[in-house]
Amino acid sequence: MATTKKTQKAKTKLERHFKVGDQVRWDSSGGSSKGKVIRVATTSGKIKDFAYTATKDDPRYIVETDDGKRAAHKAKELKKA
Repeated sequence: MATTKKTQKAKTKLERHFKVGDQVRWDSSGGSSKGKVIRVATTSGKIKDFAYTATKDDPRYIVETDDGKRAAHKAKELKKA
């Protein structure tokens, strides 16, 4: 079976990875936000009262906004800023 451009694009989107220091943006309930990746979590954890589940195969990217707020996001929720 031949690989099409659409298949390649979908595969690339699913395999999106970020590293510490990357500037990213994401959609939030208050609109669009931006910040930087400060940690790649491969084990579950908490940020304030929010618990997140992470594994090596499904990491969470801990991001921090310019005003110091932190959140955990899946790769599919983030875009390079």
